[in-house]
Amino acid sequence: MGVQVVRFRAQGNSAWGVVLREKVRTIPGRYETLAQFLAKGADKARQLAHAQDDGGELEMGALELLSPVTEPCRIVCQGANYGAHREESGLSGNRPPYNLIFTKADSSLAGPRDDIICPPHVQLLDYEIELGLVIGKAIHGPEPVTDENLHEYVAGLVIANDVSARDVQLLEMQWYKGKSCRTFCPVGPYLYLLDPEDVPRIHDLELKLWVNGELRQSANSGQLLYKPAETLAELSGLMNFSPGDLILTGTAGGVAMKPGPEDTRLMFNPAIPHEEKIRTFVQRQQDHPYLKDGDLIRCEIKSADGQIDLGVMENKVMKFS
Repeated sequence: MGVQVVRFRAQGNSAWGVVLREKVRTIPGRYETLAQFLAKGADKARQLAHAQDDGGELEMGALELLSPVTEPCRIVCQGANYGAHREESGLSGNRPPYNLIFTKADSSLAGPRDDIICPPHVQLLDYEIELGLVIGKAIHGPEPVTDENLHEYVAGLVIANDVSARDVQLLEMQWYKGKSCRTFCPVGPYLYLLDPEDVPRIHDLELKLWVNGELRQSANSGQLLYKPAETLAELSGLMNFSPGDLILTGTAGGVAMKPGPEDTRLMFNPAIPHEEKIRTFVQRQQDHPYLKDGDLIRCEIKSADGQIDLGVMENKVMKFS
């Protein structure tokens, strides 16, 4: 069984700790980045998780929790990787002939309790709960990644929310801009350090997202169309990875965005001015449950047997003015 780790602020600095029954044991040492922690602190975390109670635990509820994924890092994302999400996006729900890949800026990272700041020009703000894979090994060429050796490449798992400005993403065809605003990638609260025997459970994780207490997204990671091992094997053939990088595996059905055929024709019609496209598209989407100022988003990911639990992430939406 793996180890739950948190990153938190202590006396003006970041620190790392092992989670044990809602209490935190501080891990000795200073690790400014996730890469440093994986190199020098992860083994200490495993040892500390099995050590006797030293009486020095901290109450997790009193801590300012930070994103366990830190800058600088690559954030590489899979798009439309659940059948239900593909269908609500106007696509076939079957596995497509290629793995859709895009990226987010690492400056979009935010903590598991931080506010999500919606820029004033964004009118259609959407949520996307995703399982995140934290890279634990440098990759500089093609690698034969399989379920049997996935633990050699993936150090741990996290919850992430791929927050998206749909009016930018779709109408400007700018996925990077629409998904990379600051605070658009909350992560945490736990980094779950994987043990080899945990790998099969990666295919049986329950993902759930609520907005103001209403369940919006619910899926099982077994429904992923392109699985983690085959995705990492494919990506290793075209790009490098470093310890601490993050792969987001795609979101489930239940997002606010549901474009119809008329919306698709609108997007791709070069004769319609951009301002008119925005006005028309936003009007058509008004009845969909996009995020509003003050909305509270709650995310959970855990295995069906309870052995893997990535904690609870809660973020409030704040409209920047």
